Amino acid sequence: MTVTSVDKDFDNLTLTLIADFPAPVKRVWQLWADPRQLERWWGPPTFPATMEVHELRVGGDVKYYMTGPDGEKYHGWWKVDAVDEPNSLEFTDGFADQDGNPADSMPTTKGHVRLSEHEGGTRMEMLSRFESREDMDQLDKMGMSEGLKLAVGQIDALLAA
Repeated sequence: MTVTSVDKDFDNLTLTLIADFPAPVKRVWQLWADPRQLERWWGPPTFPATMEVHELRVGGDVKYYMTGPDGEKYHGWWKVDAVDEPNSLEFTDGFADQDGNPADSMPTTKGHVRLSEHEGGTRMEMLSRFESREDMDQLDKMGMSEGLKLAVGQIDALLAA
């Protein structure tokens, strides 16, 4: 597994995952830019994702759902805030109802992804910023850090294919 570290910083309300891949930055960027590739790793192995809308541009929307082992669908959304292909991506990430509308009762996070050359491959840094300690605690209890680690751990197989 290429996940180098997962750091929960409760004082700064951030979760940072760092992963290193033996592939060029442009190749790793495609894992975000191509919805068919993104859905092969965005959810943990037992919760595969299906991208319904994928507009990777400033102001664009990404709408998806993950299907659990029991067949239940869990919907999510992004609002794309910044794109600097192939180096970085920023988005607001949240939960959605069954119709894909944002679930106001659930926390949102600000996601920042940075790809950079590192030791002949690519380092991916994923930073999630929470609005409050309560939001961070809630998502931590829901298994966010472990789920993210498992999801990113699937990228190796995609790059090897």
